[in-house]
Amino acid sequence: MAAGDIIWTYFNGAWHQGDLPVMNAADHGTWLGSLVFDGARSFEGLVPDLEAHCARVNNSALVMGLKPTKSVQELIDLTMEGLTNFAPDAAVYIRPMYWSKDGGKSLIIPDPSSTAFCLCLEQLPMAPATASQTLCRTQFTRPMMSMAPVNAKAACLYPNNGRMIREAHARGYNNAIVTDALGNIAESATANIFMVKDGVVSTPVPNGTFLNGITRQRVIKLLRAAGREVQEVTLRFEDFINADEVFLSGNIAKITPIVKIEDSEYPIGPVADQARELYWEWAQKA
Repeated sequence: MAAGDIIWTYFNGAWHQGDLPVMNAADHGTWLGSLVFDGARSFEGLVPDLEAHCARVNNSALVMGLKPTKSVQELIDLTMEGLTNFAPDAAVYIRPMYWSKDGGKSLIIPDPSSTAFCLCLEQLPMAPATASQTLCRTQFTRPMMSMAPVNAKAACLYPNNGRMIREAHARGYNNAIVTDALGNIAESATANIFMVKDGVVSTPVPNGTFLNGITRQRVIKLLRAAGREVQEVTLRFEDFINADEVFLSGNIAKITPIVKIEDSEYPIGPVADQARELYWEWAQKA
């Protein structure tokens, strides 16, 4: 799936222009879903938290039973090399990927020695500062670690997210607010979620059902450093319905205000604006 028109892909030791075919029909990653990836961002000449994203894709590979073939520093160096193919201020989605080519004698278990790698850099505009989303409930939930490899950024998890969004779109919403198997709010279908009530910022405590996002962690640190009280706690749907404002954090758009959950409407509030401003200020200095 190519979302942008300008793509550069590193594969088999060289850079290639365009949406390069990299997987074979019989690859383990093709038919048994062993692919992991990560997503960093380059925008306005900045590449914030690149090291953290590179470290996470290597950790995701280990979780999936793959063997990372690049060190974190090699991933950083390759990314910076590839970005020279774009305009200095281009907004680029940075996507390193690992997958298994063989399952060995077991078929099902990825063979670590067959791990393949590519790095896809795709020009993709940042969402405008005025962008917002609407959320609805979904019948689907985030799985627990006993059900799926939720401690990895694994491609096999995303069909579940996709059906959440299909359900939301069918009801006229952009996205879904998602619970874990116990009914506690985990995140949206695409990003981590925050709410504000009486000036206090709250976000679901990481409980092994969703990734503790890199942008999420950065936003928490920045808001706390600015004097905001930020709690990581167990939250229910009713907490968000009664919130003063709600927003998402994620790598694609960084900060996205939520203006509606089901029938409840929210303003684009001061904390979401502050979080975005703090993130951009930090990124300029990082």
